[in-house]
Amino acid sequence: MAGWREVAASAPEFAARVRGAFEAHKHKTLATLRKDGSPRVSGIEAYFVGDDLWFGSMPGALKARDLQRDPRFALHGPPVILSAEDPATAPGDAKVSGRAVEVSDPERRAAMLTARGLAPDSFSESHFFVADIDEVVLTRIEGTTMVMELWRPGQALRTFRRT
Repeated sequence: MAGWREVAASAPEFAARVRGAFEAHKHKTLATLRKDGSPRVSGIEAYFVGDDLWFGSMPGALKARDLQRDPRFALHGPPVILSAEDPATAPGDAKVSGRAVEVSDPERRAAMLTARGLAPDSFSESHFFVADIDEVVLTRIEGTTMVMELWRPGQALRTFRRT
């Protein structure tokens, strides 16, 4: 399993930029797979806690049931433009994909909630997942060039440029 720790250890500057892009806004977009294989897109919150990227859902939510049936997901942090005159000031458009691993251990869930400043017994019926990461992509604009950085476990960070 490649957790956030592996991303940060192998490409620390890249991981910091991705994390900054994700943390620029509270809300993210999660893509899961329905029973029939078609995509489901849902709004979600995601948090870096300790060495993991966590996300969750309300009890019995369709996105949680999707992930329990087929753990593949894609998580998108919305692009942030800090200045309309200079889009290069944006931290980038961050995407993480992989498999969601549901965390049912009460102690691990409590530690995550406590780290987020929440009561350790809150959200007891909710579903919580950590990301087993297959790919991280950060896309940004530099002048008139689109720059895409790609991280995959066991591979060097790759950069692609398109003008």
